[in-house]
Amino acid sequence: MSLWQKEENVTADSSGDEWDLPVVDSWQEAFGKLQLPPIIENAKDGTLLVLVPGGKFMGGDPPFAGELPAYYLGLHPVTNGQYGRFVKETGHRVPDNKIWQEEGKSWHPVTDVSWGDAQAYCQWAGLRLPGELEWEKGARWVDGRKYPWGNEWDESKCRNDKNSGSERTSSVWDYAKGQSPWGLYQMSGNVWEWCEDWYEAEAYNRYKRGDLTRPKTGTARVVRGGSWSLGDPDYFLGSLRGLLTPDGRYGRDGFRCAGDVGVGFSPRAGGS
Repeated sequence: MSLWQKEENVTADSSGDEWDLPVVDSWQEAFGKLQLPPIIENAKDGTLLVLVPGGKFMGGDPPFAGELPAYYLGLHPVTNGQYGRFVKETGHRVPDNKIWQEEGKSWHPVTDVSWGDAQAYCQWAGLRLPGELEWEKGARWVDGRKYPWGNEWDESKCRNDKNSGSERTSSVWDYAKGQSPWGLYQMSGNVWEWCEDWYEAEAYNRYKRGDLTRPKTGTARVVRGGSWSLGDPDYFLGSLRGLLTPDGRYGRDGFRCAGDVGVGFSPRAGGS
């Protein structure tokens, strides 16, 4: 499946209202109309970020229609190599494991970092953690698909306990067939990913009413996506909401960055 393709209308909610998904003939056409580069490189840390255009999408379970402005989302989770440069430059504490500097692991996602560690990295890089709804739109495209690749579970398309063998994480470039339609890698599997939001059990009830205000307080932060340590397909659903205390540092948890349109990006980004 290409990054963009023609899609039929989908039902927005139980009321039977419908709205049109983006209909374009090519990836180039879609992003050309927006006059924004479809992929950019962040100058500080080399993170590649993919444009998620503004507009409507299907979120939640059961699904509802929401709408977000355009933003950029990391092509893949932050790697051990990237995090190592951050530690070297800032003196920030290292991940809570012994493998993050191992040869051959530089392209694996960094793990054993808390929400605060992830936040500190994003601030250093001039980026931010994604909001929960931003993460979900990145994983589920606009049609509310169950998994990044479609509606049927396929254990070969993401890192999980059925294919990890004696390893844990994999390279962030693995499982290319499991990309979301935006081209994002590993929105399911490999590592749970920290989101910016506090976890609020009833937040989606408010979102369904059109109020997308993020929770202002809480005791846990949202994580999304499932990890290498799990095998039940339900853990890898794009709609599944996980939660962890912000100071937790676990071998199954990492993060990816997000960015606002037009702020702090490399002049090399996008090309001509």
